[in-house]
Amino acid sequence: MTNDMTKGAIFPLIIRFTIPLVLGNLLQLTYNAIDGIIVGQYVGKEALAAVGTSNPLMTLIILFVQGICLGAGILIGTLYGAKNYEILKRQVSTAMISGIIFSLLLTAIGFVTAPLLLQILQVDVAIRSEAVAYLRIILCGLVFNFIYNFFASTLRAMGNSKSPLYFLGISAVLNIVGDLFFVILFAMGTVGCAVSTILSEAFSCLLCWIYIQKKIPILNLGKQWFVFDKKRLKETVQYGFVSAMQQSTVQLGKLGIQGIVNTMGVTATAAFTAINRVDDYAYIPEQNIGHAMTSVMAQNRGAGEMKRVNSAFRVGMYIELAYGAVMGLFLLLFANPVMKLFTHDTATIMLGVQYLHLIAFMYIVPAVTNGVQGYFRGMGDLKITLWSSSINMGARVIACILLVFVCQMGIIALPWAYLIGWIAMMLYELPFLLHRFRKR
Repeated sequence: MTNDMTKGAIFPLIIRFTIPLVLGNLLQLTYNAIDGIIVGQYVGKEALAAVGTSNPLMTLIILFVQGICLGAGILIGTLYGAKNYEILKRQVSTAMISGIIFSLLLTAIGFVTAPLLLQILQVDVAIRSEAVAYLRIILCGLVFNFIYNFFASTLRAMGNSKSPLYFLGISAVLNIVGDLFFVILFAMGTVGCAVSTILSEAFSCLLCWIYIQKKIPILNLGKQWFVFDKKRLKETVQYGFVSAMQQSTVQLGKLGIQGIVNTMGVTATAAFTAINRVDDYAYIPEQNIGHAMTSVMAQNRGAGEMKRVNSAFRVGMYIELAYGAVMGLFLLLFANPVMKLFTHDTATIMLGVQYLHLIAFMYIVPAVTNGVQGYFRGMGDLKITLWSSSINMGARVIACILLVFVCQMGIIALPWAYLIGWIAMMLYELPFLLHRFRKR
């Protein structure tokens, strides 16, 4: 099924579209958190740290691929809104072919360079070999990750945010069952966790393919799946590469922070791993509300409905602010029991609670920045989102270096560094936003 978002009341439309999108990401975060819980509780603190130090690097690669999908999705949404279906089909097939080739290339490069990359990140020698094995296995499933995310981005661009949620839910259940099977029953440790992840991704990818072939006539391309249009590739690269760089810039900043945290010892690294699982519940849904805004705006921009674009921006911002406030309050009240889900180590729990209590007061700020990012993506101004993300991460890493190594603030330095980055980002975006609205 698809959904024409150029018609109907904006508020219920964006709410209906946003809820499955946010639920999908919360579901994904939940099974990622369960990975951490199972590894931390049944394998040990060292295994939890090994998974944690590998995840930022793997996430960097995945986010780059997802950025390509997001950029292609903006083009698909605009074409769908304009009802230019023949060009849309060529866009889909070209993006799929180029994305598969690119993801396989990234897998090969990452597999070979995994030990060097983890060494650069200053991963503790005691857990480095385990982290390398985990990273290499996860990389083998990158092509499945791309195909699923591309199909999900395409469906969302065409107004269907529910189906990707269902497929992700099935994948999450399979991943949890696989963790119990490989990690606990067969005692395969972090390797079992990685195997479970790629198997669940492969199955989710298969389900998406079957659904699209049977339920989305526009995308039942047959031999047209092999059509490769150089013009569509050029536009895909223009949108996808800038979007991918923006996503990757965010993760590069996180890698820089991870490298700084790794200098604090295994306990701090384990705490930061748990913190990231929890922190993502607050931040990633805010990010994906922005993605929902992008999908609605792209369709309406393609149809020339600029009043609806502005309405989608206002509604999206209300949702962002409400979610940021609720999540901040939750973590302020329940930081301690949440940390205890991941580990029984008292020192690790203490560090995590200190971090979460502080950053709980700050989640409103990224709610604003993600809403603004969603607006610029929907309007096709991806260079603004790239530069603003670069400024955010640059300011964040510099502040973290100063606060950790000069001011000796330890893990408490991280929330303050994040706040500095978010504020720098807003200061850059605000003039462009005001200029756009004055033109209207």
